[in-house]
Amino acid sequence: MESLLILVFVIGYAAIALEHPLKINKTAPALLIGALMWALWVFFDFDQVEEIKEKLGHGLVETSEILFFLMGAMTIVELIDAHQGFKIITNRIRTKDARKLIWIISFLTFFLSAILDNLTTSIVMVSLLRKLVHDREQRMYYVGMVVIAANAGGAWSPIGDVTTTMLWINGQISSGNIMITLIIPSLICLIIPLIAIGFKLKGEVKRDAYDYDNAEKEEKVKGSLVMLIAGVGALVFVPVFKALTHLPPYLGMLFGLSIVWIISELLHVDKTEEEKKPYSAVHALSRIDVSSVLFFLGILLAIGTLQGVGVLGALATWMDQTIGDVNLISISIGLLSAIVDNVPIVAAAMKMYPITEYPMDSKLWEFIAYAAGTGGSCLIIGSAAGVAVMGMEKIDFIWYLKKISWLALIGYIAGALAYIAVYPIFAVTH
Repeated sequence: MESLLILVFVIGYAAIALEHPLKINKTAPALLIGALMWALWVFFDFDQVEEIKEKLGHGLVETSEILFFLMGAMTIVELIDAHQGFKIITNRIRTKDARKLIWIISFLTFFLSAILDNLTTSIVMVSLLRKLVHDREQRMYYVGMVVIAANAGGAWSPIGDVTTTMLWINGQISSGNIMITLIIPSLICLIIPLIAIGFKLKGEVKRDAYDYDNAEKEEKVKGSLVMLIAGVGALVFVPVFKALTHLPPYLGMLFGLSIVWIISELLHVDKTEEEKKPYSAVHALSRIDVSSVLFFLGILLAIGTLQGVGVLGALATWMDQTIGDVNLISISIGLLSAIVDNVPIVAAAMKMYPITEYPMDSKLWEFIAYAAGTGGSCLIIGSAAGVAVMGMEKIDFIWYLKKISWLALIGYIAGALAYIAVYPIFAVTH
């Protein structure tokens, strides 16, 4: 039975990795293997169906917490974007100096990603770059750095990357500690590629005339500043909510969403239903990436099956015996996430290594948060941010491999070495 379940998982995983050549959205195979693997388990162990159903229900509770958290965050970000709140920041970037601009864009991406998430931030920044750099060949380098910066920025924040969020929600890491311990490695992961790419970019960026007066008028949509402050405030408040109440983070996210939702309604109370529709939370809910949410559901269900039958426990034992060193295990997980999606890799690691043996804020969890968050930058298909900009800018896989992958790799290794160096300073006593 175990061999058949692994085979189904591998085939489904291959279909996910080959999403673009197969022209089948990765959500479909993820849901298929998620449901099929549980069905196969019941088929082979039908006499234990009640016990299997109990395990399924327990796993679904943990999975739902992640999904509700993501849906709340996505809706808040969509509400900010609908009110053009992000333009208040982006319309103020006016430099044409190529090197200066890439540093500004990269650091803006880095910190926005920590507050929002790497996927949303990369989409926002690519939209901005289309206004700031009109030569596509030149813009591709900036977009490549956006992928690196978005993933580095998301890794050190509990709400910046879905894998870090998963570890936080499930109790492997704490919000304050992960920010303190990973901020330096994540910054180095960004700065090293920035220094290297500076030798390639010289002079000024090619840009058509830009109407700044009109841009400033565009940002004066009613409530843009209010929604920016309220939305970002709601996202930042989530870790505070968890610390104060000790309740799951998704409740804090839903609480924040309710406040932002009410504010959006009050801002347009004098409009007709049709007029305020584009600015409503209902419309924002229709714009969130539901397929990504369902993708996580399918993957986490499939991982739950492998954990339930003991496959992941056996894999953890093999890795400990073969590799042994926590640093090498974490670095390997990060590099693997460049080839395949980091969500199932982290989900598997969470099941492979019990919290009793590796408690909250252990070196393993912190290092995995960094590695899985930043390692995906090494290939364009290795992260949600990379896949998003690949679709938006039609970036060729081989071009990214030649021009950007080596930058991401040296940044990843430098950041990993930095984490190993600073860990003794910030190590938490358990």
